Amino acid sequence: MIYALVTGGSRGIGRAVCVELAARGYPVIINYASNEAAALETERIIEGNGGTAERLPFDVADGAAVDQALEDWAEKHPGDYIGVLVNNAGIRRDAMMIFMQDEQWSHVLDISLNGFFYVTRRVLKMMLMKRNGRIVNMVSLSGLKGLPGQTNYSAAKAAVIGATKALAQEVAPRKVTVNAIAPGFIATDMTKDLDEESLKKTIPAGRFGKPEEVAALASFLVSDAAAYITGEVISINGGLYS
Repeated sequence: MIYALVTGGSRGIGRAVCVELAARGYPVIINYASNEAAALETERIIEGNGGTAERLPFDVADGAAVDQALEDWAEKHPGDYIGVLVNNAGIRRDAMMIFMQDEQWSHVLDISLNGFFYVTRRVLKMMLMKRNGRIVNMVSLSGLKGLPGQTNYSAAKAAVIGATKALAQEVAPRKVTVNAIAPGFIATDMTKDLDEESLKKTIPAGRFGKPEEVAALASFLVSDAAAYITGEVISINGGLYS
């Protein structure tokens, strides 16, 4: 059986992606670092809709923890493999660079960039062996145009964009696609501290996006209909930056 793994799947865009992929028929693995209550709620929503889900806690920034968690999962699921991976885990630690602390820089890169590497490297082997796989990386408007106060976040997401394009070329002969989604302002916990009323005036569509809209795009990219799309970065930002 082919499973879908969503990192940072307990809340926001990650939760919406989990719910959407479960509705598409995938058994979903909900990864989270520490918020078990939120992960349980995501699992409850999926199962309430008739889908299948399980929780798999690990810190994506800890390579050893990633390897151990996914090895344990594989041992419990003989004959199954993760054929869909959505690298969604990420954090913001905003600050002007002149005031940015080492931890603010390293923690953001550890989760978004190193997390992408640790998790993708681990699941890629079976995708290549099975000659089938879909990888979707959540990047950001910030990684495309840069945003002041987010030098760390912009750097991390821009790096994942570059990695997406390179990896897509490596694995395309084995029928594995690798794409990125670059959301603009989406109404989630990550953006709740922003001045939404002011920012909406800068968005041609006049509103923040919904997590479900991002999830719908992810769902398309993992479908058979998207088999010839790879190495792409698709923006979903209401026209803010295209």
